[in-house]
Amino acid sequence: MSKIITAAQAATLVKDGCTLTTTGFNGFGCPEDLIMSLAEHYDQTGHPRDLTLVKCTSQGDGKGRGVSHLAAKEGLFKELILTHMGYDPGLRKLVQEEKVTCYMLPLGNMMQLFRSIAGGLPGAIATTGIGTFADPRNGGGKANQKTLHSGKNVVSLLELGGQECLFYPSFPIDICFIRATYGDEAGNLSIREEAMNVEQFEVAAAVHNSGGIVIAQVDKIVRRGTIPAKEVLIHGFMVDYIVEGRPEYSKQSFETDLFRPEIAGLAVTPSAGFEPLAMGPRKICCRRAAMELRPGSLINLGIGMPGGIGSVADEEGISDLFTLSMECGPLGGIPLGGIDFGAAVNPEAMYRMADILQIYDGGALDMAVLGFAEADQFGNVNAHSFHGRTVGPGGFIDITQNAKKLCFIGTFTAGKQEVGLKDEGLVIHTQGPQKKFLQQVEAITFSGKEALRKGQEVLYITERAVFRLEEGGLTLIEIARGVDLQADILDQMEFAPVIPDDLRMMDHRLFREGPMGLNPERNAETAPEYEFWRDLRSGAEKET
Repeated sequence: MSKIITAAQAATLVKDGCTLTTTGFNGFGCPEDLIMSLAEHYDQTGHPRDLTLVKCTSQGDGKGRGVSHLAAKEGLFKELILTHMGYDPGLRKLVQEEKVTCYMLPLGNMMQLFRSIAGGLPGAIATTGIGTFADPRNGGGKANQKTLHSGKNVVSLLELGGQECLFYPSFPIDICFIRATYGDEAGNLSIREEAMNVEQFEVAAAVHNSGGIVIAQVDKIVRRGTIPAKEVLIHGFMVDYIVEGRPEYSKQSFETDLFRPEIAGLAVTPSAGFEPLAMGPRKICCRRAAMELRPGSLINLGIGMPGGIGSVADEEGISDLFTLSMECGPLGGIPLGGIDFGAAVNPEAMYRMADILQIYDGGALDMAVLGFAEADQFGNVNAHSFHGRTVGPGGFIDITQNAKKLCFIGTFTAGKQEVGLKDEGLVIHTQGPQKKFLQQVEAITFSGKEALRKGQEVLYITERAVFRLEEGGLTLIEIARGVDLQADILDQMEFAPVIPDDLRMMDHRLFREGPMGLNPERNAETAPEYEFWRDLRSGAEKET
């Protein structure tokens, strides 16, 4: 029997009440033709209804593409189990309007759950998430009131070997929509031209071993045996049906119609590097975080403001001294931003998402730089749910709970603020309307208590002040020249930080044009005040 069917035929295989999984990472790897066909099938028949959608990260462009096509269909979903929906406005709307129950898991825990389902295990066990909103004592990942009142839990607390753990029980998955580049007549799948190797294999294995239906959307169906064995990610025995997607719904990325071999690891292209950042709060924050980079380190940069670290490192000539990595798998190269976040130009290696997250969970990250929406007196950070808008943690918890060193960066206040540069310092013309340093964050994405227990080094970097997490709480360690401690710092916080006697001024070079001189090989006189560059230089001297 042929495995080749149309997208319309695939849509009829999704039945009322079943559990559906879709794959993709932001603007990449989304089986949009299958999703569109399911939406069209619902419009024609009113079915399927009451689905449970299980997925990892956002699968959209923030404007309605991807899974948001399905969210617009009243009654199609009854439950969501996911890690992130920042680019899925339709799903966010369902959750905010209390039309569905919604559970949010750390990304690495979700990947372990897929593997546990595939392996016939009772469930997944994780320590990542302890002390955060994913902990049953802090809500168990429940994203709205409907979920809190549902009586259902997707995670429980247990103790193994004297250590607290989270347990996620396995459940069967009935059907999945996955995406690949090529599929042959036997169902063998290759992701040769995709920008990353996300959850396709883990999802297909979980669904197949649940007795479910695996459906793959591919860009091109080829003759059996023409895909090289080393390029087969998923063998045909695990794939029930393949669909050749319509070109308009089979793009490498939602951002562009062009195929880019340099982000698929198929070509190395000449690159002009990063665009220099304009002087302002973002560049100041990124510069200060760049001062914490250690040569030879494995680094993760979060989406948004932290992406500017690459530009600063490039401008300073230190970008080749450490390795950038993404939670979806690429290592090295130049990371992209926006809905293309997760891909890198000219990556040096491309891990599977499940594998890199397992390495993160084990503590491989030397340092991570991420944004924050709120921080409190205990060092807790909220990055996933604020002001009634829930986006989810994605890989944030896996990254922050296990990295050796963390820099949370962002503007001191939220909303529109006016800040000027003067005398190698700052002038605050207008404060942002919303405070970000609160008595208590709305939800805990990062636990300060857990960080102290583990001995993590944690900094909170803004354009006007730098804080460090210490046993006594958030401690103010640096302040910008020209900033009024009372009016611009303390009055803009809901709590009083610890202020040591040796409060320092932020480095004056943060606030001026031109490179700061962080490269020790080029700037022997300007780099030595930073301990790690001193260590690098002294090590080189010892070798000579």
